[in-house]
Amino acid sequence: MDRAGSHLVNTLPKVLLHDHLDGGPRIETVLDLAEAAGYSSLPTTDAAALADWFDQSRSGSLATYLEAFTHTIGVMQTDDALSRVAYEAVLDTAADGVVYAEFRFAPLSHLQAGLDPRSVIDATLSGLSEGARETGMAIGLILDAMRHRDSSGDVARLAAEFSHRGVVGFDLAGPERGFPADHHLVACRTAREANLGVTLHAGEADGPHSIWVALQRCGAHRIGHGVHIIDDCVVDRGDIVKMGPLAAYVRDFGVPLEVCPTSNLHTGGWTADTHPVGALHRAGFAITLNTDNRLMSRTTLSDEFRLVVDHQGFTIEDLARVTRQAMMASFAPLPLKREILADRIAPAYA
Repeated sequence: MDRAGSHLVNTLPKVLLHDHLDGGPRIETVLDLAEAAGYSSLPTTDAAALADWFDQSRSGSLATYLEAFTHTIGVMQTDDALSRVAYEAVLDTAADGVVYAEFRFAPLSHLQAGLDPRSVIDATLSGLSEGARETGMAIGLILDAMRHRDSSGDVARLAAEFSHRGVVGFDLAGPERGFPADHHLVACRTAREANLGVTLHAGEADGPHSIWVALQRCGAHRIGHGVHIIDDCVVDRGDIVKMGPLAAYVRDFGVPLEVCPTSNLHTGGWTADTHPVGALHRAGFAITLNTDNRLMSRTTLSDEFRLVVDHQGFTIEDLARVTRQAMMASFAPLPLKREILADRIAPAYA
């Protein structure tokens, strides 16, 4: 992509559905928060060296990739820290052209300095709201429960409690293999009964059965990542020529897949040219493009757009399609979806 094309991608309106707050702080903010909290466990206090350390492009597996979160979570243990990280996430993504975003985090991971869960959520929502007021970007917050812990019911109840204050969804995150989503059926039911959106990490590091469990047993509305649905397909010369029953279900029912290409390159063994996002998009799957972790993957949503243009053959029309799909797949109220589509997305892509 030439410089003119790159600039165009930067200015296109975008919709971000899968972005972890603890995976995206600014390096300077991590250093500031560590100093303020007396957190002495950072690998280095040199900004450039710390940015290199957080870069997980060579991690090779999801388990290794997740180890870097120890330090971002470690410095996000106060009201001020949570508010600042949330606020800056809105500013940074808005500057990248994002017009609607759903950020997510695990509130129970931020209790080490004595905060209670409700204070954690309040502080985070405060930062997001301040950023939204300043930028005009619309936002929602998704609460993560961790697959390998037994506290998912508590997180789902918190999500329900805050469902009228900015929390729009419930998620299961963390290590996928060995921790099936249906161990958390009660939490998923609690979230659905509170009329929340449910989006579960599945098919990121594990195969199609993990996606099947998330959809058919846990009732997920969207799938976080979901790229291993390709394992239920036959691919010939880069295109899907046959689908198994689960892949056909995901496509035919329009199940939104929150695809995070750069993150997948770091954890899944694909290259930019062999990642399945292009094949899935051409076959009619409801693809959305996302950042996952802006710090750990050194990415922006514009970077993700450029990746699929340069390596997967996406056109502006393809980017418009995935952006419309993302807006309609969001957990925002329908009138807001239509407003953003009509006022922000359609005119720019036209």
